[in-house]
Amino acid sequence: MLRAENLSLAVPGKALVQNLTIEFKPGEFWAVLGKNGSGKTTLLNALSGIVATHSKNIKYNQIVISELKPIERAQKIGLLLQKEDATFNGSVKDYVLLGRFPHRDADQTIARNALCAMQIESLAERKLDSLSGGEFQRARIAQLLCQQPEIFCLDEPLMHLDVAHQYGVMEWLRESATKQAKTVIMSMHEPLWTLRYCTHALLLFEDGEYESGESANLLTADRLQKLYACDREALAGFGML
Repeated sequence: MLRAENLSLAVPGKALVQNLTIEFKPGEFWAVLGKNGSGKTTLLNALSGIVATHSKNIKYNQIVISELKPIERAQKIGLLLQKEDATFNGSVKDYVLLGRFPHRDADQTIARNALCAMQIESLAERKLDSLSGGEFQRARIAQLLCQQPEIFCLDEPLMHLDVAHQYGVMEWLRESATKQAKTVIMSMHEPLWTLRYCTHALLLFEDGEYESGESANLLTADRLQKLYACDREALAGFGML
């Protein structure tokens, strides 16, 4: 279980999250929703432990995450960054296998299963820098799958993906939570995907306010209007009314 207690995040001149106390449990699939600049990326970075200044407010199974060695933390918590340059000078398979580094092995079966899950097994021997944007995104997710952490933190994993592959990723994430008892926490902009797949949602409003709970109860028209500062007509256009 991952727990944040009285966590506050800010950038110069703006509060992002104030006094956030929340638990992410095994088997739960969380969506983090909010406008651009609301703190989704900053929060995921903090939860994954790569922002040391906030680590004292975050615990993994009662252990402050800063007390975990980096290799131990990587075995427990995996992070998909929002942006990454495709500068790896090797094949797609070798790139995906980097996910095994925290475990100090190069398990070919796990890598092959990850490639198949993201439907890129036919690209395994291709150079990473030859991939399209969508193919590269799926390779990045496959690397995280290969890492096999207990907690997945994903920053907008659906970027660059067509609808069919968005569906495939969401199916895989839900299965990881429901059948493997993983904890999945992802930022996104699509309330409809959240309603269909995510058990829980965390809404990041302006000025550091937040609400959290089960998606089916939390994602009302009034809250979404407040969250995205849009009118009901805009919500209706996306099938939210």
